[in-house]
Amino acid sequence: MTRTRKNEIVEALTEEFKTASAIVVADYKGTTHKDLEELRIAAKELGVKVQVAKNSLVSIALKNAEQDSLELVGNSIFLWSDDQITACKTADKFASSHKDTFAIKTGIIEGKAASIETINAFAKLPGREELLGMLAATWMAPITNFTIGLDALRSKKEEEAA
Repeated sequence: MTRTRKNEIVEALTEEFKTASAIVVADYKGTTHKDLEELRIAAKELGVKVQVAKNSLVSIALKNAEQDSLELVGNSIFLWSDDQITACKTADKFASSHKDTFAIKTGIIEGKAASIETINAFAKLPGREELLGMLAATWMAPITNFTIGLDALRSKKEEEAA
């Protein structure tokens, strides 16, 4: 790889990492190309970006993007997103279904280094759509209860009249 190509990769990753809320680093040794394509397709649908890159180039890009530095060793695949939960969920879901060949190593959330436990905790949180649904259900509960009460009152009045 030429120096200019390395510089292009670092510049592209720096721009991506500047806006990323979460970056997940995983070991993919032994994962087949077909499985990695499956990960890329699933990630793309959710707005998560996936790339395999040299650890040294990613370290430079993280430093340029003013993110915490990570100790990167071995085979690494990087998943990042503007949404912390989505990136963590995507990596966690793929790691669960490919336990033998794919493992989360570390990551960065909101610019700070995060442990595997933190990434797993974020993966367990409900997503944006689920949270909005929960909020709507909470707001609708009083109205629903009120209408049920009115209907019960109407039924009682009809029975008394009959």
